[in-house]
Amino acid sequence: MTNNIYILIIAAFLDYLIGDPWDWPHPVQIMGWVISRLTKFFLHLCQNSLTQRLAGIVLGIILIIGSGLVGFLMIQIARWVHPLLGIAINSILLASCFAGKSLRVAAEAVLQPLTVGDLEKARKILSNYVGRDTQNLSQAEIYRAVLETVAENATDGVMAPLFYAIVGVFIPVVGPTPLALAYKASSTLDSMVGYREAPYTYLGWFCARLEDCLTWLPCRLTVVTLALLSGKPMHIWQICRRDAINDPSPNSGWSECAYAAFLGVQMGGTNWYRGVAKYKPLLGDAIYAITATSIQNALQLTRYCFLLWLGIAIAIFLMLPNR
Repeated sequence: MTNNIYILIIAAFLDYLIGDPWDWPHPVQIMGWVISRLTKFFLHLCQNSLTQRLAGIVLGIILIIGSGLVGFLMIQIARWVHPLLGIAINSILLASCFAGKSLRVAAEAVLQPLTVGDLEKARKILSNYVGRDTQNLSQAEIYRAVLETVAENATDGVMAPLFYAIVGVFIPVVGPTPLALAYKASSTLDSMVGYREAPYTYLGWFCARLEDCLTWLPCRLTVVTLALLSGKPMHIWQICRRDAINDPSPNSGWSECAYAAFLGVQMGGTNWYRGVAKYKPLLGDAIYAITATSIQNALQLTRYCFLLWLGIAIAIFLMLPNR
């Protein structure tokens, strides 16, 4: 268990310092490749709603359990070669599950052209990170899109993987990395096949609901953490209880609403997807306009939450009698 807490700390530093360089192989790329191949296979093989639902369950089990198991075996083999290699592989794999720096780099990449008024470049860069149509977005809408992305991914890209890594720290045989990889696989499945639209309506239902369940507790803990950091927890909670429940997602609405309430801004509204308008419930009160400073503050809040959870995990570990 002692090595587990060290690995968690090392991974946190690696994510902060290095993140996920574009030219480095990443576990999510491998997960995405497997999901893509299996999805095509199942859609070709299964021609009705029942068989596609069953195939979706198989797809989820294969990817989630398989990702955790492959990570576990890689770590064990590395440890067999040399203990230090085991620590290195373990730490690198775990760091790849945290998207803290990647989220910060992506946000800043969009913000940078806006500082010189280059809306066209900002729209083009933003299109790499969001599903909505970006070609006609105003500067205010770009800011909103970036902040919504930062707030939503703070939970499923940063805090939820950290939550499962912390749980794994206290399970000696498992460790932090396999659980974090398993969650990452669930999140990747949801982003690739967890849609109500065809052809994923039935194939993706299990993956979407499982990801909702796995993210539910980390999301609420993130909301509580933000509420406590704000110094006015009841205000944050009341805003979330008022607005987040109107969002169709059981998690992203809560995450976005907590950030909106903390920052005194409003998210949600009309977005366009392939020329079709979709309305998202308004989250928070528009006390202030969303600016680059709002986004930087949101990124800083995510870092504070991450460090607070990491500190709590270390404190609990130090208090254990048989660590």
